[in-house]
Amino acid sequence: MPAPIVYFDIAGPADAGQAAFYEKVFGWTAGPGGVVAVPVSGPMLAGTLRTDPAQKVIYIGVPDVAATLAEIEAHGGKTVTPRFEVPGVVVLGLFTDPAGNAMGLVELTADGKTKIP
Repeated sequence: MPAPIVYFDIAGPADAGQAAFYEKVFGWTAGPGGVVAVPVSGPMLAGTLRTDPAQKVIYIGVPDVAATLAEIEAHGGKTVTPRFEVPGVVVLGLFTDPAGNAMGLVELTADGKTKIP
């Protein structure tokens, strides 16, 4: 069995603003020390290895990428790339949180599957 991804870390200023952003936009409630428990979509986490500039991006599943980007902007984040479709593959959007962390959105269908345009 390949080694699993077991944890993620999103760095930001040591204040309640970062926790409030993720709670208001994604419903992630932070406990003591900023610890969050986030549901996963299946027994395996999909990913991509690519040759572009080095970076890592966490993608969060949402029902509507455009609406979520508007919510992100309303709570201090910034849209980097508005909603776009990779035909036959996925619907995406990219943003930065209030601390400047680069993140992505994946549009999901009502049953939690990746929306394929």
